[in-house]
Amino acid sequence: MRRLKLPLIYVAVTGAAIAALLAIRACGEQLPPPVAAPRTTAPGMRVSPDALFHVLLALAAVIILARLTTLVLRRFHQPPVIGETLAGIMLGPSLLGRVSPEVAQFLFPADIVPLIGVVSQIGIILYMFLVGLRLDIGQLRARTRVSLAVSHAGIVLPMVLGAALALWLYPQFSSSDVSFTSFALFIAVAMSVTAFPVLARILSDRGMTTTELGSIALACAAVNDVMAWCLLAFLIGIVRAAPGDALTTLALTAGFIVVMVFAVRPAARLLRLARDERGELTQGMFLLACVGMLISALATERIGIHALFGAFLWGTLIPRDSALAEDVAKRLEDVVVVLLLPSFFAFTGMRTEIGLISGYQLLACGVIIAVASVGKFGGSVLAALATGMPRRPAMALGILMNTRGLMELIVLNVGLELGVLSPTLFTLLVIMAVVTTVATTPVLDRLR
Repeated sequence: MRRLKLPLIYVAVTGAAIAALLAIRACGEQLPPPVAAPRTTAPGMRVSPDALFHVLLALAAVIILARLTTLVLRRFHQPPVIGETLAGIMLGPSLLGRVSPEVAQFLFPADIVPLIGVVSQIGIILYMFLVGLRLDIGQLRARTRVSLAVSHAGIVLPMVLGAALALWLYPQFSSSDVSFTSFALFIAVAMSVTAFPVLARILSDRGMTTTELGSIALACAAVNDVMAWCLLAFLIGIVRAAPGDALTTLALTAGFIVVMVFAVRPAARLLRLARDERGELTQGMFLLACVGMLISALATERIGIHALFGAFLWGTLIPRDSALAEDVAKRLEDVVVVLLLPSFFAFTGMRTEIGLISGYQLLACGVIIAVASVGKFGGSVLAALATGMPRRPAMALGILMNTRGLMELIVLNVGLELGVLSPTLFTLLVIMAVVTTVATTPVLDRLR
C-alpha cells in the first residue's frame, strides 16, 4: 500500500490540475472578445523569423571552410589570414555567387548580411584589443635607431608613391562624391600598412622571433603599425567630419589619448596589482577589463574615428608582460580567433567581387601591387642599408615589412564603409593585400 500511495497522490494532483485548466478554458471561451488592435513592431526589431538560423548557418559555413583552407595552405607555410581571406572570397559573389547563386542566397540572404557585418565588427574590435595586449612596447624602445629609420622610410616612401598613384586611380575608380584629398590620403595609408600580427605569426612559425632579424622586424612593424593607425585615425576624422569639424575631431582624439595615458593607465595598473595579489583572474577583474575596452571603443566611435582604435589603445595600457594581460588574452583569444574573426574575412570576401575586374582593371591591379611592393620593400631596404645592415638581411627585412594581411584588410573595409573606395578598387586592393602577404614566405626562403 505504501508503494501505491505516492503514485496515487501524483495521479490525483495531476488530474485535479488538468480539470482546473479545462474549467478555466471553458470559462475563458465564454468571455467577449477584446477589441482588435493593430500589430506593431518596435522600431529596429523587424528581423526575418529565420534570422538566427541563417546567421548560425553562415558562421558555421565560414568557420569550417576557413579552417579547411587554412590547413591546406599551412603546407605551403602561409599564415592563417590567407586561408581565411580566400575562404571568404570563395563564399562571396566571386565564386559561390557565380557557381551556385541559389546556395549563396540560402547561406547569405540579403537581410542577414548586415547582421554578419555587425558580428565581424565585434570580432575585429575584440581582436584589436588582443593586438594591444600583445604589443611589446619594449620592442619600440629597443634598437631605436634601426626600427625608427626602417619604419619611417617604410611609411614615407609608400605614402608618397600611393599619393602619386592616386593621380591615376582617382579619375578611373572614384566619383565626385569623394574629394581627391581624402582619396589620395587613403591610398597613401593603404600602401604603408604592415600586418604586425601576421608578421609575428610568420616569424614564430619559422622560429625567427628571437633572432636578430626577427627582433628588428618586430620592432619596425610595431612602430610602423602605431604610426599607420595614427594616420588612419587622422584620415577617418577628416572624412567623417564636416570641413569645419575636422579640427574638433582631431582635438578630441588627442584629448582622449591624453586622458587614457595619464588618467586611465593608473587604473589599469591597479587592476594588474589586484590580479597579482589574488593570484588568479576573477570574473570581476575580467569584467572590468572588458568594460574598459567597450567604453574606450565607444569613446573613439563617438569622437568620429573608429571603435577599434579605442579597443587597441585600452589593450596597450595593460602591460604585456603582466599576468593580467596573459589571462585576459587566454580567455578571449580562442573565441575571437576561431569564432568571430573568420566572419570578418567572410564579410570582406562578400564585398570582394573579382568579376568586376576586366582587362583594364587587371593592369591597374598589377600597377597597384608593383607600387605597394616597391614603396614598402624599397623604403625599408634603403633605410636598413643606411643603418649598416648587410644586404641580404636588409632585403629579408624589406620583404617582411611588405607583409600586409589582416591590417590592410581592416583599412580597406574602413575605406569601403566610408565610401572612399569603390567596390572595384576595394577588390583590387584586397588582391594586392593577399598577393603581398602570400609572397612573403617563398621570397624569404630564397633570401635566407
